[in-house]
Amino acid sequence: MTNEQDLYSRATPRWLENGAQPEAKMPQWTPASPIDRFLGGSPGAVVLKLIFVSLVVGALMMWLDLHPVDLWRGLVRFANRIWSLGFDAVREVGDYILAGAMVVLPIWLILRLLNMRHAR
Repeated sequence: MTNEQDLYSRATPRWLENGAQPEAKMPQWTPASPIDRFLGGSPGAVVLKLIFVSLVVGALMMWLDLHPVDLWRGLVRFANRIWSLGFDAVREVGDYILAGAMVVLPIWLILRLLNMRHAR
């Protein structure tokens, strides 16, 4: 056996020595049903993951003395305050968006046109 053959035999896995071909790439798993696709896995596995994450988050919330009822009440109070501000706040946000768009959109358009020119 020459040195070249010796190097080849050490670099080749045993299962390839008899002329076996390596398997092609394994096809990726695709969910079987629309529910599996929506959930991101089987319903049982997703439920177990959600229970575990809920346990961890719940323990953290109790450690921080945050209770779900208090969070819900805070959310309702926040929504009531926003509602009491009236729709002037919504109009003001719309004005901010329009003012920003007057600057951002032309700059974006110019940059896109310049990138198209350089791409050729």
